Amino acid sequence: MTLSVAQIDRETDQLVHDWLTLPEVAKRLDLSLGRAKQLLKDHKLLGVRRGGGGPQVPAIFLDGKDVMKGLPGTLTVLLDAGYDDAEALRWLFTPDESLPGSPVEAIRAGRHTEVKRRAQALGF
Repeated sequence: MTLSVAQIDRETDQLVHDWLTLPEVAKRLDLSLGRAKQLLKDHKLLGVRRGGGGPQVPAIFLDGKDVMKGLPGTLTVLLDAGYDDAEALRWLFTPDESLPGSPVEAIRAGRHTEVKRRAQALGF
């Protein structure tokens, strides 16, 4: 299986504080590497290239042994709105005074429905 993974710019890279490699994601979620790759392909998780090497995933996207609740649906809405992976990542991690914090922090705090509504508004 070949993954098409976006390369991100330095500014976007600096918005995310902790990154995990795909093997680390697989280990934390107790999955095979192939299944972890499938999560990226199915846009249940978002991974990008940072410099060289394979895809990396923001650590905040994992909640224990699961993908953060609300993240897959939000990713779907962003992609449907025309965002590519790098743009979606930038949007999720860019601070928004009205939340407060960033959309990904709001999702982590259980406000994923509100974040999805905001993401849907981007497509119109």
